[in-house]
Amino acid sequence: MSQNPPELRPDLAPRAIITDPIRADQPKIGMVSLGCPKALVDSERILTRLRAEGYAISPDYAGAEAVIVNTCGFLDSAKAESLEAIGEALKENGKVIVTGCLGANPEYITGAHPSVLAVTGPHQYEQVLDAVHSAVPPNPNPFIDLLPARGVSLTPRHFSYLKISEGCNHKCKFCIIPDMRGKLMSRPAHAILREAEKLVEAGVRELLVISQDTSAYGLDRKYDLNPWKDREVRSHITDLARELGDMDAWIRLHYVYPYPHVRDLIPLMADGLILPYLDIPFQHSHPDVLRRMARPAAGAKTLDEINAWREICPDMTLRSTFIVGFPGETEAEFEHLLEWLDEAQLDRVGCFKYEDVAGARSNALPDHVSPEVKEERWHRFMERSQAISTAKLEKKVGFVQEVIVDEVDDEAATCRTKADAPEIDGNLFIDEGFENLKPGDIVKVMVDEASEYDLWGTLVKN
Repeated sequence: MSQNPPELRPDLAPRAIITDPIRADQPKIGMVSLGCPKALVDSERILTRLRAEGYAISPDYAGAEAVIVNTCGFLDSAKAESLEAIGEALKENGKVIVTGCLGANPEYITGAHPSVLAVTGPHQYEQVLDAVHSAVPPNPNPFIDLLPARGVSLTPRHFSYLKISEGCNHKCKFCIIPDMRGKLMSRPAHAILREAEKLVEAGVRELLVISQDTSAYGLDRKYDLNPWKDREVRSHITDLARELGDMDAWIRLHYVYPYPHVRDLIPLMADGLILPYLDIPFQHSHPDVLRRMARPAAGAKTLDEINAWREICPDMTLRSTFIVGFPGETEAEFEHLLEWLDEAQLDRVGCFKYEDVAGARSNALPDHVSPEVKEERWHRFMERSQAISTAKLEKKVGFVQEVIVDEVDDEAATCRTKADAPEIDGNLFIDEGFENLKPGDIVKVMVDEASEYDLWGTLVKN
């Protein structure tokens, strides 16, 4: 399975889960949701609000009276994909409302597609609703339009993304996310816990905690003590993770920067409260490259932290992403990254070739690396990371793994271990005796075979 994020696809919310009946007279809205899981959560919130107002969600262009396109605007390739999706929606439907990260620059969108009905920025839910109301007036029926407990979901029933904050306080030179989404704004802990509790009550078995910087959660609310049932919970990632760990679900942390206080999370993993899994965007290892990137971490200290974490929780899985070919990257600096990778022995690794992003400060840096060199370094990096992944997965053969079932078809059950996040990591396949399994089941499997990224196994009875 590819270790890079899946390609963007302009689907019309085909996985939206709506269990209540739809009236024939309901106005229908389509949704194209692009980009990262944080944008997916925004799409779910918009659709849930619309559903509560009496709108139905159309799975195709033909059945929709208007289409919302939630865009991604981080990389130029993502911008091009978003513009293509907007163009397709205009061609197939005609009435298009644009929101999301690319909407922070409305002139860029209207310059390419002047006929769009409205453009709003990221997490501007009220403006999106206003635009929908203008294009397709609501027709609610308060006696019929009742939301299911989970609202509208664009993920399978058994897992859900849980967004804990918006924005970011970092100033990485290659990133424009803070310009689009603003500074860190943490949600109150009691609001997050209430949402998580409702999701678990609705059948969610895995909560994927996301934000731009999960380990910074609550730093903007450090004195905000929030009542949760009969006690107060500090808005801090460790306290929040501990409370989430009391719920009957897997808790997986994404987008964690390696701050010193992250070490306080590791005992929670060792005790089984949260999954022994950290998704940390290291980006590079060489101190000079990290300095040019304006990253808030140093490679050597990070290795020490990783070793300390593994002493507390030996079964921890570490996933990360890296950038090769950053402006000024020398061959020696790239070799440093390969050597660091050998030493760090990360479990799951993705890699991107650097590209300029409109508005990013890195565009003005000297000594840009040629496309040919970036391509060559990317292949060398992936070859090294695949070798590490293969060796690590081979060590799991002959041992029992607890897995969550994602999908069951005629040929196999597709599952994930605690070391695998949906859509970005590997899978474990069961191809015998899986007929009675269903999505969301958590079962034990004996691992029989391994490849570079995936596992195969046999269901352990009882």
